[in-house]
This record gives sequence, C-alpha cells and structure tokens, in this order.
Amino acid sequence: MFQALVRSARRLLGDFRRSFSRPRRAAPASAPAAPASNPYAPLKRVLLTDGVGHTLFRGYAGHRRSKGRGNDETGWVLLGLREASEAVVLAALPAGTRADAGVAHIRFNSECQAVASRIVRQSDRRLTILGVVHTHPGSLRRPSDGDYRGDAEWVAHLRGREGVFAIGTADGPGGPPAHFAHQPRAHVQCWGDLRFSWYALAQGEKDYRPLPVEVTYGPDLARPLHDVWATLEAHAGRIERLYRQLAGVRFEVADGDGDPALAVVVPLPERGATVRVVLRADGVRYFLERSGELLEWGQRDEWVDRGVFLLLAELAPRD
Repeated sequence: MFQALVRSARRLLGDFRRSFSRPRRAAPASAPAAPASNPYAPLKRVLLTDGVGHTLFRGYAGHRRSKGRGNDETGWVLLGLREASEAVVLAALPAGTRADAGVAHIRFNSECQAVASRIVRQSDRRLTILGVVHTHPGSLRRPSDGDYRGDAEWVAHLRGREGVFAIGTADGPGGPPAHFAHQPRAHVQCWGDLRFSWYALAQGEKDYRPLPVEVTYGPDLARPLHDVWATLEAHAGRIERLYRQLAGVRFEVADGDGDPALAVVVPLPERGATVRVVLRADGVRYFLERSGELLEWGQRDEWVDRGVFLLLAELAPRD
C-alpha cells in the first residue's frame, strides 16, 4: 500500500510541488466524504519524537543563518505512523539544497523525497507520509490560501484522508538564547524566536484546525540521511530506476573516516554475495563483496544504474 502512496505522493508533489507563488486550481466546493469503512477518526493530536523536534528547530535555525537563503522558505516532509486518532512523527525529510525556494514559495525535490522515503521505510514498513512542515516569512503563523488549495486535494491520498501541517515563523520576542522549548498554546511550540504552529486538515474541510502537539522520546529516523542529502539529490533519479529494475536493493548510510557515504547494496544469486556502490560527494565507487572479501571494481561510472549493470554484465557466465 505504501508504495502506491509513495507513487501518489511523487505524482502530487511533482504536480503542485508545494509552490506557494504560482496559481493553482481552486479546491472543489465540496469533496466526497470518506467511506464508512475508513478505520481512522479525526486527528486529536500529533506526537513528535524529540529527535524530529530537534531536526525542525535546529534545521530552521541553521537555514536562517545560511548566506543568501536565510529569508527563503524551507520545509520538511513528515513520515511516521497514522494511528486511529493521532499521528506519530518519526522522520523529517528536508526540502534539500535543490529545492526551488524563495521568500513566498518552496518547491520540494519530490524525486529525492521518494527515494529517501524508501530508505527510511527499510526500518519499518508501516511508516507513511503524514504531512508537511514549511516556513513563512514575517508572522503568518497559519497556512495561506494558496497552501489550502494544494493541501485540500493532497490529503485525499493520505491515510485517514487527513494531513498534519505546521508553519514555522521567526517572530518570537528574541532575547537571550533559549535553553529549552516551551508551548504557549497546545498547538504551538517556541524556542527562542522560532515558532512552529501545528494544524490538521481533512478531506472536505473548509479550513485547517489547530492540532495539539506533544513530544516523546525517540529518534528522527531520517537523521542519518541528512548528512548525505546532497549526494542523494545528485543520484536520486538513477537510484530510483535501479530500485525498480532489480529486486532486493537496499541502502545503508556509512561514516567512513568521518566522510559520510550512501551505499546501494544489490544482492547477487550467489549466497552472501553483493554488489556495493558507495556514493560520496567526490564520486562513485563499485565493490564486489563475496566470501567476506571486498574487491573494488576499477570502473568509476557516475551513472549508478548504468555502472551496476555493466558490473553485472562482467560477472555474467561466459558460456
């Protein structure tokens, strides 16, 4: 089911790209009601792991400090578990350096988001897309009319036909650095001058409603990917094609000599044997892992899918 959701999310993210500066179709006057068999009740709260909370606040603060882009919007796609009446957020996928962003819009790199979703879901197949966080300049603490036009159509493809949305603003009182976050309202989190306001929107609803947010202990399952995000963006399209063409492909994030790398592992028919492709900012390397030995193949093809198939051709029997 999730693969269908990922395909839908890719298509929808590709269609409207969460762009807030371009006109979009108006939402229909009324949307069809969810069928009676829908096992989900309206969301009563969103539960964040402290790891995800750290990602959002630290990521937003770092973005604001970045040269030349600090005033542009940024954002994250949220993955987690959709329970009967709550959403548990376990991962936050960043918009990335290749996102099209300005002071009034952000367009996510949907291809990279789809591949990242596959990687995160290796740890738990129940994970699904829950919603989106993005920032606004100034003090607009709730989704805009433009946000609504896109979100009202998108939520129909989410579990429970309802999504979680948050708006980040930097309109707090400022002052000395804050040592901890606080909640002035049930649906608002503040840390220093940064604020996230949380909302829910279900199919057919005319407006967002404030969604209480709580924090629990736990990781951001997408955090290891943040260190290799630029590499993932550079190769996402070819990694996606490789995943679709070969069975059993899996992914690992390795930290060798302080240089994080993304590894694509392709199983071979021989028991325990694999092709391992290591992607770093400085290039792509191919290895054959067999009987506990790791042998490097001399080819350095930057096109990951082509490189793997060339190596598989080399390994194919000659008779």
